[in-house]
Amino acid sequence: MTISIGDKLPDVTLAEMGADGPGPVSLADKTKDRKVVIFAVPGAFTPTCHSAHVPSFIRTKEQFDGKGVDEVICVSVNDPFVMKAWGEATGAEAAGITMLSDAQSAFTTAIGMNFDAPPAGLMARSKRYAMLVEDGTVTILNEEEAPGVCEVSAGESLLQAM
Repeated sequence: MTISIGDKLPDVTLAEMGADGPGPVSLADKTKDRKVVIFAVPGAFTPTCHSAHVPSFIRTKEQFDGKGVDEVICVSVNDPFVMKAWGEATGAEAAGITMLSDAQSAFTTAIGMNFDAPPAGLMARSKRYAMLVEDGTVTILNEEEAPGVCEVSAGESLLQAM
């Protein structure tokens, strides 16, 4: 079942690259009593993700801050080493966007946003979406119709919906 507006996020553990290597991140801890934007991409360094989706949140990060958003998080079914390198390569890390790894697709599968695209070599990946989460509950959810499109899930579109 796909997550919907009004649903509570599952309590899953993602990973983030720290100074001492990869470490666990509790999504419940990240969202408790906070206003958080979570956007997900099919894969780090893939064309639309790299050239459109992440840049849209880099461009809008300060506007989200101005609307009281505590943190902007990018999630992908990639390992934490890749997410760290991608955050550096895109400027997302410098912009203050948190890059989290859902390497086993536990979160993505739990919220029903998983898909496979064997011809592109993408297995157990995340659909493209952006959501606003307040105290662990989804209040806005913008899901793309196709993985190669970044329109309703772009930073500007989520800002308009807020």
